[in-house]
Amino acid sequence: MNVIFTIVNIFGLVTLGFGGLMATCLLMSIIVDDGATVAFFQGFSITLLLGALMFIPTINVPKKVSRQTGFLMVAATWSIIPVFCTLPLTLYLSELSFVDAYFEAVSSLTTTGATTLTGLDRLPMSINLWRHELQWIGGMGIIILAVAVLPILGVGGMQLYKAESPGTVKESDLPPRIAQTAKALWLVYAGFTVMCIVALRLAGMDWFDAVCHAFSAMSLGGFSTHDSSIGYFDSVSIEMVLTFFQLLSAINFATHFVALRKRSFNPYVCDRETRSFLALVLGSCLVAASVLWQEGAYPDFLTALRHATFNVVTIATTSGYASQDFNQWPIFVPMWMLFLCCVSASSGSTGGGIRMIRTIILMKQARLELFKFIHPFAVKSMKIGDTVISNKIVASVTGFIFLYFISIVILVFMLLLSGMDFISAFSAIIACFNNAGPGLNQVGPASNYASLSDIQTGICTFAMLLGRVQIFSIIILFVPEFWRK
Repeated sequence: MNVIFTIVNIFGLVTLGFGGLMATCLLMSIIVDDGATVAFFQGFSITLLLGALMFIPTINVPKKVSRQTGFLMVAATWSIIPVFCTLPLTLYLSELSFVDAYFEAVSSLTTTGATTLTGLDRLPMSINLWRHELQWIGGMGIIILAVAVLPILGVGGMQLYKAESPGTVKESDLPPRIAQTAKALWLVYAGFTVMCIVALRLAGMDWFDAVCHAFSAMSLGGFSTHDSSIGYFDSVSIEMVLTFFQLLSAINFATHFVALRKRSFNPYVCDRETRSFLALVLGSCLVAASVLWQEGAYPDFLTALRHATFNVVTIATTSGYASQDFNQWPIFVPMWMLFLCCVSASSGSTGGGIRMIRTIILMKQARLELFKFIHPFAVKSMKIGDTVISNKIVASVTGFIFLYFISIVILVFMLLLSGMDFISAFSAIIACFNNAGPGLNQVGPASNYASLSDIQTGICTFAMLLGRVQIFSIIILFVPEFWRK
């Protein structure tokens, strides 16, 4: 029973936090008088009331977060909190169904960037700010944020951290306590966000657009305040700023922290994951530009390079902006972009997908198996840099990769069964599962997910949640052995 009360207490605290976040948009709505004040006041009141009803009666309950409780909290937070986040949307946009509103909220918090909304240019400023605030909070993970606060209240955070970030996590040179680590990473995250806001303002955006797009760029969420996304601005300088900060956000924030603390670029140079990520993505930009130029999509190589670089980076990092309708490009380029969003982003970044470190481990394991085939009696361990990778980690990565691909296959077939064409179904699941946003055909960058049926929207919503929590945190809840003491 104490476990249930503990979960209710923590969930109530998180709900109160989101009520406070909603209050900032309520204040903006009042100041600019954008017509959404009533919707935000009602949403704020409901969220605050329900949060208080969960938190206050259980405030004195002994708080002990077990491993099972940690995983359950991760799944519950990512799946139930979006219900509260839909309130301003459904209360203001009366024509918006709950399914579409829930999809929008999940897309925000999981930093997917897929949307069912049209007329973004005409939305109240507070509604647009709410969507981008949710992405910014989701960027580093609402569980990581809670970990920085809960230990102060006597709730251990390590179990939640492990549930949110299963697999290989860099810990060297970071503060020893989990709360200190979370605070350090959030400090870097917030600092980069401020830098991005200033850079976008200098590049030509107004302050509101600069804040919103900095939130979505740093979280790799990809939401925009305009239906035509970054194509609305048609600005090389804005695209360059966003490209730079998207690349930063797709690098492990632990690496950023160490580099800033040591005031040196060596942590980036020495990090195999960072080097591999940059080489793959930047090399792909050149290849894509060459293909677009050769196929006559653009009149000269520099124009092709401009559009290829921005759109390849934004999809590869799982951000999801668009400056061009890449659905019209030669099929090799958008399909390669979708492949990149599966493998490119680093662990400990705000990106989604398999993560580059797992890709490296899998490739090294394949190479090691070939070596053993040639030299069956040789003894050779796997290394990344100076670190020996244990068989336990290799087995974990292999299991994850299997679950990753089998989940995608099942979800694609579910969309096909619902009547969607193959390219739309495949690209929608790849984009949602990897939290990348736009797909191709029916869900391409020139359209959105509004045309999907409720069943199709629900499948894509589940794909976003499953991808964001890295599969294990939800799948493990359905394994009976997990609940046995």
